[in-house]
Amino acid sequence: MGRIFQVQDIPDLGHKYYLQFSTEDYRTGEDAGSCLATVLYPKKKSPPVVTIKCSHTKDQNEIQEEDNRLYQRIRHQTKPITGSNIPDSHGNIEPALEPAWALAVAGSSSIMWEKSAEDLGYFLAQVKSVKQWMRRDDFIEFDYTVLLHEMPTQEMLSCHLRLTWLPGRPLKVKHFCGSGSRGPEDGSGMGSGSGAAARLAEERAANF
Repeated sequence: MGRIFQVQDIPDLGHKYYLQFSTEDYRTGEDAGSCLATVLYPKKKSPPVVTIKCSHTKDQNEIQEEDNRLYQRIRHQTKPITGSNIPDSHGNIEPALEPAWALAVAGSSSIMWEKSAEDLGYFLAQVKSVKQWMRRDDFIEFDYTVLLHEMPTQEMLSCHLRLTWLPGRPLKVKHFCGSGSRGPEDGSGMGSGSGAAARLAEERAANF
């Protein structure tokens, strides 16, 4: 849950929101901590400027362990991960596709942050397709086509992502979206794998 406790109108600059909200693990629904944030929506069209300070229920070591478990699970696949329509029409995700979904949640958050506006927000609705690329180095790499649910218009925005990740390194995302896109974008440095995905609630709360 979140609340806006102050809105500041900054002349010639935009509106600055002061927020307080709680976060939860996107997989289990368990409490993940609480946050204070400021979000500045510039008057000219550009991504919001977000500052967040959080207290997490998990320490950094636990988050790193989760990332390493996710990484090892992907690395030990005998075949490249491929899939479509995640989750399915009943909201289910096959266990074998859970790692790909976790990274899609983290990677798409960079697009949602970039495209959100004061009166417009986005949520990941579905992964339409995913394909893992096998690499000779230690990084893992995926290609995604995702659908983002635009609020309040209820429209669906289709985006293509190429995501590379190694635990302890920033998640690197390049993306291209449908109508209204400015072309290929580099969304590098948005966070780590499952840890970043579990903290997606922080990104969403910034889309007030």
